[in-house]
Amino acid sequence: MSTATPNIQDCGDAVCIIGGGPGGLCMARALKRQGLAYEQFERHRDVGGVWDIDNPGTPMYESAHFISSRDLSGFLDYPMPKHFPDYPSNRQILEYARAFARAFDLYDNIRFNTAVEKVEKQDDGRWQVTLAGGEQRRYRAVVCATGCNWDPNMPEVKGQFNGEIRHSVTFKKADEFRGKRVMIIGAGNSGADIACDAATHADKAFISMRRGYHFIPKHLFGLPADEVSEKGPQLPMWLTRPIFQVILRLINGDTSRFGLPRPDHKLFESHPLMNTQLLHYLQHGDIQVKADVSHYEGDYAVFKDGSREALDLVLYATGYKWSCKYAADYFEWKGGRPQLYLSIFSRQHHNLFGIGYLETNSSAYKLFDNEAHAIACYLRDQLQRPEQARQFDQLIAHDHPDLSGGIQFVKSQRHEVYLEVHALKRHLRKLRQQMGWGELEEGYYAGLRRTTAPNLEAHAEPAL
Repeated sequence: MSTATPNIQDCGDAVCIIGGGPGGLCMARALKRQGLAYEQFERHRDVGGVWDIDNPGTPMYESAHFISSRDLSGFLDYPMPKHFPDYPSNRQILEYARAFARAFDLYDNIRFNTAVEKVEKQDDGRWQVTLAGGEQRRYRAVVCATGCNWDPNMPEVKGQFNGEIRHSVTFKKADEFRGKRVMIIGAGNSGADIACDAATHADKAFISMRRGYHFIPKHLFGLPADEVSEKGPQLPMWLTRPIFQVILRLINGDTSRFGLPRPDHKLFESHPLMNTQLLHYLQHGDIQVKADVSHYEGDYAVFKDGSREALDLVLYATGYKWSCKYAADYFEWKGGRPQLYLSIFSRQHHNLFGIGYLETNSSAYKLFDNEAHAIACYLRDQLQRPEQARQFDQLIAHDHPDLSGGIQFVKSQRHEVYLEVHALKRHLRKLRQQMGWGELEEGYYAGLRRTTAPNLEAHAEPAL
């Protein structure tokens, strides 16, 4: 029943989830586990978020693979199937996300083809959500689970270029490079991937790098590198770092031989490059490293070391501006990153949450599970244990834990909210114990699961 005008639907104590990607699905399952009412909105026709290459604005491209390994990356109580490779493709991840939604009966509560235009905090502390088309609904809480890879970051470079300049968000397949002299700007994991596509398909391929990176192979001793790190002995950083440095030196040698700049930071102080293919193509001369771009002159890119190259296409793999346009006024931004308690809870606005607004040295999905569980338990406490909820309110306002794990991360926009995963998990475990939320462990969601095994063969389209 409406509390304001007949055109505004009051949804009582229900929670609004915005986004049907992996983070939003984790949130839906967590609320369902706590018996809390919710409604979920997804602007696209199906779940999957950025992993659906047909989703308008997604940064996905045909050659993209998961950067973390299969066995460490699955949702709690829903592991990736063993027939998946160590590093699944984007198509397999999309298939897996949709199977997850089916297995936990999450489809029925999602409104597809429904974008959220804006959220507004009301005088009574509740949240009014305006949908595309003008429909308005009021909720107790809002969870922003739309991610942060939708607003391309396009640096400005002086000069006039005769060729084509675009952001990597527009790149979908390697055939786009055929017959062209191509340069990729940026050497994050996506930039390195796309550079490898250029190395095998372009007439001439270059990668422009502003800084050096530590290269970590996807496999060490025949196992996925993150498995070796996670399942091996947990050593202090002063010992872990030199051990890994020796291993990488033995495997990669001196990467400056291939024109790569030397890293200006210690190992683990920045997100490493998980890419051995790029080293392979550098070793074989299929791609060349260039310095940062100074300016453009007609057909040429001029670099800060004075060299120049004639190019047909410049592709900026320079990341994304973190944004949440429908709720931008309610986030406190610093260095382009939202300032949230544990990168989850708004300190300024009660019952406004974000999932996926963090950078860390780990796979995302189990972290999404951790984030969603904390939000769901807190929202349950508001209804069933208000004194406990008020206790957590104090933590949201005043708790400032050190989640660096003793690592001095580089001073960059990307690392403004960078967390060391083991430090984050330890703190969340302590909070669960302190708040009486129970431990998040295998079997926690087993009772909600409709199937006994991942059903990745069923591809029934949801009702639109």
